[in-house]
Amino acid sequence: MKANFNVQLYKNRKIVWLVSFSLSLISIIGMLICLKSTSIKAPLNLGLDYTGGTQITLERSCDDDCIDINTSDISYNIVALKNQDKNFSTNTSPNLTSPQIQLLDNSKLISIRLPFLSSAQSDAVVNQVTKSFGPFINENTSVEIIGPSLGKQLLKSSLISLLFAFLGIALYINFRYDRRYSFLALLALLHDVLIVCGVFSWLGYFYNVEVDSLFAVSLLTIAGYSVNNTVVVFDRIREKSSIDNKSSFKYQIDKAVGATLTRTLYTSFTTLLPLICILVWGGSTLYWFAFALVVGVITGSWSSIALAPSLLSITSKNDFDL
Repeated sequence: MKANFNVQLYKNRKIVWLVSFSLSLISIIGMLICLKSTSIKAPLNLGLDYTGGTQITLERSCDDDCIDINTSDISYNIVALKNQDKNFSTNTSPNLTSPQIQLLDNSKLISIRLPFLSSAQSDAVVNQVTKSFGPFINENTSVEIIGPSLGKQLLKSSLISLLFAFLGIALYINFRYDRRYSFLALLALLHDVLIVCGVFSWLGYFYNVEVDSLFAVSLLTIAGYSVNNTVVVFDRIREKSSIDNKSSFKYQIDKAVGATLTRTLYTSFTTLLPLICILVWGGSTLYWFAFALVVGVITGSWSSIALAPSLLSITSKNDFDL
């Protein structure tokens, strides 16, 4: 027999709103700070997929723990190429004064992001870094170049895909429920996406974490997950209302949330398990993708069992349009 928790959502609705409002406000502040930042100039720290440029990834040849190195030392060596290498001596040479460098996997991987470089210039950077911080595993050295037009096209495509996904969800919710439920489901979805973007804005500002095309995929996945959970809760509320139409609407919502709480928690937990495994063993490529999904699953569960029903509980309309 399923256990139904005694949820008092209406009684604690102000706490729910305060938590969601605070998280949303912190997220908006983070995005505004990134927008005003001279190095980011966008709500999120856009990665190479969207801005274009050259990214060089080097894997150090060390067994277990690599000797610690400093990103500022690597940056100094790259900047020195301006006066040491003929490939960077012309007036049209790319600006090397602000390379973006990340150390991954306990300093085993070095990721270097620079403006557009030619093949000879990329080789010069690799040789310079190898000379000072090598040896590296040559087979695992990668150089990625994305042009500015392709980067803008990828950004445009990502935004369009998100827009159409949200539009499709809005149409489905409008078809399934009345406008009141549609609005609250979309509000919960916006809440989840906003918080995930806010988390990455702060990570981008403090730790130079960039968002790429995988981040857009994670937002689409989060949108589907959030709406699915919210629809399940709304369906249970409608069911409780049709069975027990003598009780107050607020009581029906509390009973419906209590009935779906176990299901939502179990679903969220089983979803988080593989994502945590990817975080631990998936490597650097999928790390931030999995991290975004973890944040999205947690916020999606919160909005579907707490935020959306608590907002619904303050309405007085008792009919459910199919």
